[in-house]
Amino acid sequence: MSNERKEKTKHEEEAESYHSGFLTFFLTLAAVLLVVLLAAYRDGTGFDVLRRYLNYGAAEKTGSAISYNYDASAKNRFAALGEELLVLSDTSFSLLDKHGGTVWSQPVNLPSPALSCGGGRAVAYDIGGTELYLADASGVIFELSATEEEPFIAASLNEDGYLAVTSGKKGFKGSVSVYDRNQVQVFVFDSSQRFVLDACVAGQTLAAVALGQENGVFVSNVVLYDMPEYDEPQGGPTASYNITGGLTAAVTAQERKIITISDTCLTCASTEGEVLSSYTYKGAFLREYALEGDGFSALLLNRYRSGSVGRLVTVDENGEERGSLEIREEVLDLSASGRYLAALYSDRLVIYNDDLQPYASLQGTDYAKGVLMRPDGSALVLSGDSASLFLP
Repeated sequence: MSNERKEKTKHEEEAESYHSGFLTFFLTLAAVLLVVLLAAYRDGTGFDVLRRYLNYGAAEKTGSAISYNYDASAKNRFAALGEELLVLSDTSFSLLDKHGGTVWSQPVNLPSPALSCGGGRAVAYDIGGTELYLADASGVIFELSATEEEPFIAASLNEDGYLAVTSGKKGFKGSVSVYDRNQVQVFVFDSSQRFVLDACVAGQTLAAVALGQENGVFVSNVVLYDMPEYDEPQGGPTASYNITGGLTAAVTAQERKIITISDTCLTCASTEGEVLSSYTYKGAFLREYALEGDGFSALLLNRYRSGSVGRLVTVDENGEERGSLEIREEVLDLSASGRYLAALYSDRLVIYNDDLQPYASLQGTDYAKGVLMRPDGSALVLSGDSASLFLP
């Protein structure tokens, strides 16, 4: 065979190989898009299927493909920062990338560590202590120190990255400082009448939770302040409302609305102080909750003070149940993100849609201690010294 003929055959084989590879890619893409369309038609989660495919490809369902390793500690706290995992202990604050590698690590001294995320950032602090760290994907970008007489009580970040820090203050019953995305202090609220428990920023409104008593009953009073522009003077409270009959455990902002959860009810209010809805537990006992879902909150309500008989419910901002599920087994952890809720049972993980219809499940999770839901429908299964990624 002549060299010219051999060269022609070689080019033909390369062309056939190229076209074959392109056809395979095209057919694979078409199959993925078909799955996406079918899933989107079924429950609206199809775009999350595409996001997971583009991010992780053919990664295994859990464990061996993507694993995160960290030092075991009963004080470990976890949060998702995009596709990366934040791990906070009493001695270190670290970010692990989606391949399990360490992006950055900061030594800390936090005997009672707490961790909160919002606006692509995370705040780590010591409850009742003197250290606070604000971080993003690049590392720690801001630090605060307190005195033992004026310790940190709580800290939160909203979707715009505004930081609200609640602390003790001499001569007052608590104080809240607000910092913007440039770490500039833009507002301070000092409480002289009631003890301040927690606070959050909803839009340009600060919501501070203060605790008091009326007629021998504990009352949580939510005080609202419109935060002024830099060149405007600070005014008094613009509104307030009470949550009676229980202690407020958490306050957060969802789509510029203020969500509070107490041991008797879940309340949604506007930034003008109007109570929009209140979902009462009707004598049930609050066991677990997750407030990070898009437009919904999840509550685990026990029928008795002890035991595992009760209901898992999701509640929208109108105080209406989106879903309800009878529970007769132990739930170790709840985590919400996007349109999903993850419930970790003693032997399995179940991911639900916001109406509590099962979306995916993983068996054999008796090693797990917790779960971290992510907005694309994937979840991190947390054990004592490692976490594995579950892809539905």
